[in-house]
Amino acid sequence: MNTSRTPVIAILDDYHHRAKDCANWDELSFAELRFFAKPFPTEQALIDALADVSAVGLMRERTPFPATLIEQLPNLELIVTTGKKNASIDSQFAAQHGITVCGTESPGHATAELAMLLVMSLLRQLVPLVNDLSNESVWQKQLGRDIRGQTLGVLGLGRLGGQLATFAKALGMHVIAWSENLTEERCAELGVEKVSREALFERADVVSIHMRLSERSNGLINAEDLQRLGPKGYLVNTSRAGIVQAEALKHALDNDVIAGAALDVFDQEPTQPGDEFVSHPRVLATPHIGYCTQETFDVFYSQTVEALKAFYEGGPIRVIAAPSGD
Repeated sequence: MNTSRTPVIAILDDYHHRAKDCANWDELSFAELRFFAKPFPTEQALIDALADVSAVGLMRERTPFPATLIEQLPNLELIVTTGKKNASIDSQFAAQHGITVCGTESPGHATAELAMLLVMSLLRQLVPLVNDLSNESVWQKQLGRDIRGQTLGVLGLGRLGGQLATFAKALGMHVIAWSENLTEERCAELGVEKVSREALFERADVVSIHMRLSERSNGLINAEDLQRLGPKGYLVNTSRAGIVQAEALKHALDNDVIAGAALDVFDQEPTQPGDEFVSHPRVLATPHIGYCTQETFDVFYSQTVEALKAFYEGGPIRVIAAPSGD
């Protein structure tokens, strides 16, 4: 830790200037604070903005911090990310170069709540009906489907997938699940039926994705899966866009292979005007709001302040990675 100068702390990814209202930043009065509300167009633009910065606060995986960036920030000594993990930070490289990486707690339930809302909205045709009424004064143009009695397929029955399963069962849905390492014990715990990957897509009225993006899950959902889901089936993705093969999904939506999709995640975020999925008539698109609630942001930013303060007081907390010897 460099104690010879006033620390400069940059809070990135502060879309719509929300951070200041979610924490007591006066606790960092010993430092110079800079808040950045917009994404940086290039890595070089980010390097230029952070040239004299001592610490950064990151919102989840909005701004990547790979080795190529970290090695060009000689004054950086601390990275604080919201959440307990951040796959877009090369934490090991940072620690090897004398930089501590810390995190915050993450309530987690908000994403499962959104997934349930999207499932219900698709089945009840909520958005088309609202738009018909508000834009064209058209009354009951479409019929939705019951929630009760439908089959929900959960791809990944971890913390969020398990919460979604509980919500769905409370509404009378039958829940089936698959993932590569899913156990009968986990399914029995939640009252969920364990099925094969093929059966998940063949039997489900809606499939909801709850997996981390990794080498194993990248491009996992393919054209064959969507063909099995069928022309009355829906896909919900609140996890990561890369889990679904984009070309396969676009083809399925364009050619009535599936009924539609609800997407909260995209390959490029924020999305650009004309994004093919945002503008698609069969897609209910939301701007990656799964974890974005007031309550979650209060935890994220208040604990970011705690972590920054603790580091500069000499006792880092919630450490994800640290230089050797710390």
